[in-house]
Amino acid sequence: MSGRARLALCAAAATLMAACALLPLVDPATWIFQAAFLLAVQTGVGALTRRVPLARPLTVAVQALVTLMLVTLSFARQQAVFGIVPGPEAFDHFGLLFQAGTDDIERYSIPAPLSDGIRLMLIGGVLVIGLAVDALAVTYRSAAPAGLPLLAMYSVAAGLSGGGAAWLWFLLAAAGYLMLLLAEGRDRLSQWGRVFGGAPRAPGPDSAGGAVAPVRTGRRIGAVALGIALVMPLGLPSLDGGLLGSTGTGVGNGPGGGGTISAVNPLVSLRDSLNVDEDREVMSYRTNTDDTQDLYLRIVSLDEFDGTAWKPAQRHIEGVPDTFPTPIGLGGDVRRNSVQTSLQAADWYAQDWLPMPYPASKVNIKGSWRYEPVGRTLVGDHGQNTRGMRYDVTSLIVQPTAEQLANAPEPPTALKREFTQVPESLPAVVETTARRVTEGSANHYEQAVKLQDYFAVTGNFRYDTQVQVGSGSAAIARFLRDKEGFCVHFSFSMAAMARTLGIPARVAVGFTPGSPDADGSMSVMLRDAHAWPELYFEGVGWTRFEPTPNRGTVPEYTQTDTPGVDVPSVPRPTQSASTAPSAAPSASESCTAQQRKLEACPSTSAPAAASAHDDDWPWFKILGLTLVGLLVLGVPLLPMLWRMRIRAVRLGGHGRTEADAAAYTLGAWQEVTDTAWDYGIAPEESQTPRKAAARIVRLGKLDPTASDAVHHLAAAVEQVLYAPRPRPVAGLADDARRIAEALSTSASRPARLRALLAPRSAVRVAWAVSTRWAALTARLAARRETLLRRPSGHNS
Repeated sequence: MSGRARLALCAAAATLMAACALLPLVDPATWIFQAAFLLAVQTGVGALTRRVPLARPLTVAVQALVTLMLVTLSFARQQAVFGIVPGPEAFDHFGLLFQAGTDDIERYSIPAPLSDGIRLMLIGGVLVIGLAVDALAVTYRSAAPAGLPLLAMYSVAAGLSGGGAAWLWFLLAAAGYLMLLLAEGRDRLSQWGRVFGGAPRAPGPDSAGGAVAPVRTGRRIGAVALGIALVMPLGLPSLDGGLLGSTGTGVGNGPGGGGTISAVNPLVSLRDSLNVDEDREVMSYRTNTDDTQDLYLRIVSLDEFDGTAWKPAQRHIEGVPDTFPTPIGLGGDVRRNSVQTSLQAADWYAQDWLPMPYPASKVNIKGSWRYEPVGRTLVGDHGQNTRGMRYDVTSLIVQPTAEQLANAPEPPTALKREFTQVPESLPAVVETTARRVTEGSANHYEQAVKLQDYFAVTGNFRYDTQVQVGSGSAAIARFLRDKEGFCVHFSFSMAAMARTLGIPARVAVGFTPGSPDADGSMSVMLRDAHAWPELYFEGVGWTRFEPTPNRGTVPEYTQTDTPGVDVPSVPRPTQSASTAPSAAPSASESCTAQQRKLEACPSTSAPAAASAHDDDWPWFKILGLTLVGLLVLGVPLLPMLWRMRIRAVRLGGHGRTEADAAAYTLGAWQEVTDTAWDYGIAPEESQTPRKAAARIVRLGKLDPTASDAVHHLAAAVEQVLYAPRPRPVAGLADDARRIAEALSTSASRPARLRALLAPRSAVRVAWAVSTRWAALTARLAARRETLLRRPSGHNS
């Protein structure tokens, strides 16, 4: 096996080994076998095109074209031309599959079902990475940069999957990359001969120029490096687990006080929980209070809005205190009740933030946990998570009055500055809508109540978990325009609008109180996952509001009639909704705001819900499909376009003077021989023009007129080659066109199509590129040798 063939096999193997990190993401993992087959075909096409040889860019282009045809055959066979050539319908089908795959990824938790959309994204991604690795490592002979696409694929998989087998996927990916580097090194060393060979070796299968010793040394170094890479992370601190499931990751510090903590954005996990096909119990709890409607289980607060997303700010963490300090801003005159709650997390539910009633004042839990004082949350350290955990929480149920909230003084300057920040990119419609809705309010409390009731009652908003989460400030403006979304949209929008009014606001993520069981305990399900805004009022502290229709319970302190608040009190559900989100009411014209709040409206049909986003195609998808279409249409036509250009140059208007008569005549003759070659008459450079003309006439079965044209052109070539002073000959371009027409007439239809679309003479491009590259390489080598031979002291 040649060195380049070995390198190609190693490149394909490295890609496949890195792709194994994607296996935990879906179930079943049978897609890997199809990906391996298509990757093998892609590698084989690259090996064949390199043997032609073609220019390097053409090699990559041919591989890309064949890969696209293979993907078309696998996923869009019915929409393609002849089942393999992609057309507009095939690209439309690809777009639908990608959209469906994106929706499935956002909808399902890991492992997701292997839908057609997800399968296309996985296999297509592996083939794209495989093409990049093959091009870099084999075609361009640079294996080291090929690690970048491999690292990108592994990083995406590792960031999503996690789990106890992460070391195995790292080992496979790293071993594949190391194997690729060693294959390239062996190939290079075999070309260097005995430079590193040391003492002479006896001939044998391993005596390839004495290059085996360095290769063996490289293997040992690679094995040691892999071992270090696997062992070192065991001594480093980390936090595992997702925010609402097992898909997220946290970043923590080691033991001892101090350090910082940050968390991933919880939106994907939250939407996964709301859209599960089969609801599952996350945890159960018992409490000593009968009033559980305000016992929300809070996980973490999102208090930083950077214009792209709401997310937890990086905070200082410390050891868990025996008793938590009094909640910030909570005055002594506010009524409160102390509640004892015993919680039990499900054995499958593993995430690093501890769900607790807010605000907690004491937690009794075993394991390695840390305390974040600003959000009053607990987070696991050194891999600690909630899986199967039992813990007791003492918390407060704070019951302020509407009057206390309405008379709240201004918050501290530092707190207000931090929690009222909004990005400059926030659309003006957000603040405009907030001020319009709260017009006439006398204080921040009245503004907050009007914002809550605008989303929950009077604004004609519709609850729908199938709506895209979106990102960036524009997502809020789109939600205010379309008026459909789920708790993420409602809480994020109300918090952003409150900040524009100068009210400190953040978003809390966790679970609604759940539903009672027959044994007196409360059961919290995946579909109880929720997000809600928290607004700060001095003297009360962080206060929960509920703008999401038909989810959770509206706090009692927002239902009391207060001066200046003319929104009527509306009956609210007493328990958290645990039904499927798809049963949410629609906003039909016959449904009043009060009926909508009481869930008395008919549900929206699936087609109507899906149609809201059919036209919401991002620009990069359109650009990508356009580029792919141009690639598919352009690459097959390159040989034809090249021949048309060359023909126009050779038979153009030059050659009318004696100065360029020779070049013009030889160009016309070259065009005739290339045209004959396109129709299957390969040129023989050793023949004289006269014999070559006779051969073209005989094999091409030309008529007498075309035969005379061939001999006339051959005579002009002989005159150019042997006459002392070549003279221009008229009519050569017409002769060449007449000959081409005669060859086309005598050829069969398949031969004419082949000559037009895939002319054999186009291989001259590859020859010319190879010749120029060899000349350039020779010049560079000569220059380098000259520089090396130059005396070191020539400037002294």
